[in-house]
Amino acid sequence: MSVAYWVVAGLLALFYLYAGGLKAVGSRERLLPMMAWVDGTPMPAVRAIGGVELLGAAGLVLPRLTGVAPWLGLAAAVGFVLLQVGAVRVHLRMGDRQVALNLTLLLAAGATVWLAAVS
Repeated sequence: MSVAYWVVAGLLALFYLYAGGLKAVGSRERLLPMMAWVDGTPMPAVRAIGGVELLGAAGLVLPRLTGVAPWLGLAAAVGFVLLQVGAVRVHLRMGDRQVALNLTLLLAAGATVWLAAVS
């Protein structure tokens, strides 16, 4: 199960490093073509979400890699499940039915939770 955790968690961490980095430093104009929800969200909140995603990505990888507090990987994965549940709700509330990416990330985070719990 350890190899499966590293594959799924590694891919999830790479995605959130990219997405979180964009949100943390990108301008509203640069983010709007990819993320319509940014238009109605204050930029400090967008930056905070980006920061949470960056910290979560580190939380998936670093604790298990270093052996220090490996339970943080499980906590980060649970956090990503909650983040995507919230993201789906925001998209649906805005009338945006394109939630396939969010549901895929939700499933990947759920798989990471399970893999972290059993390994």
